[in-house]
Amino acid sequence: MAANANLERLRRYWDRHSGGYDRQMGFIDRKFFGDTRQWLCGQAEGDVLEVAIGTGLNLGLYSDDVRLTGVDLSPGMLDHARRRAEETGREVALSIGDAQRLEFPDASFDTVVCTFSLCAIPDDRVAIGEMKRVLRPGGRLLLADHVVSTSWAARVVQRLLEVVTIQVGGENFRRRPIKHVQAVGFSIEQHDRFKLGIVERLVARKPAA
Repeated sequence: MAANANLERLRRYWDRHSGGYDRQMGFIDRKFFGDTRQWLCGQAEGDVLEVAIGTGLNLGLYSDDVRLTGVDLSPGMLDHARRRAEETGREVALSIGDAQRLEFPDASFDTVVCTFSLCAIPDDRVAIGEMKRVLRPGGRLLLADHVVSTSWAARVVQRLLEVVTIQVGGENFRRRPIKHVQAVGFSIEQHDRFKLGIVERLVARKPAA
């Protein structure tokens, strides 16, 4: 019951913030994330699932031949994603969904993408396990997020920020999703970390058998 109540709280939070999300993320992308969205989405192939697709900021970055599905916890965010898909002509199947309990059969996708969202999913370990489950053998996981810094001074700031951000919007600043990715058996094919180690992006492959 407590977990469901927390999800509903987060759903309402993201619904309220959906209108200003693009403006906020545009600034953060320019200042911190650089070409990360393009770097990841350009490598997506086949049947692609984007987890926590939000307002659809990545929609224009996929190649035309991918078959795209997107899920998000927030109906408000998905409304913006639908409008963006219509404006750009991108075909995408959008639905409400919890990253910790994806409503897709095992081995449904060739690629799973998640950009700057695991920080706000209550249990990122469970979410990564679900991403692995819905990937086909040999499929690729494309992840990017802000993570715990390699700088002690930045880590102090991150810890102070979390006092507020975890309570308000469930946002964590000191996670390292790559550890969970490796723990469930993915092999890391590409990896990059920059901006005092705060931004981390990776391409990982699920074992073929």
